[in-house]
Amino acid sequence: MIVRMWEAKARPETMTDALSWVCDVALPIMEVDPQHVESEVFSSADNRIVVISRWRGTPVDMPEPPRRFIERAGHTWDFSPVDR
Repeated sequence: MIVRMWEAKARPETMTDALSWVCDVALPIMEVDPQHVESEVFSSADNRIVVISRWRGTPVDMPEPPRRFIERAGHTWDFSPVDR
């Protein structure tokens, strides 16, 4: 399993729109992939949006959000579970 973390910083005045775009546009595009397991969305008081998605195989890239919503473009990191 691969866990992908995507994070972007929204413009303060467009945070609500950016969050709606993530939930209503970007995630439905990714979630139809058969390798997708689940996704969670988080937001912070400093206008950051984080998506944590879990995949059985190679993750699908998050679509690029409209520039008018984003102060800093999204960054992506992939993680693997660690047996403890």
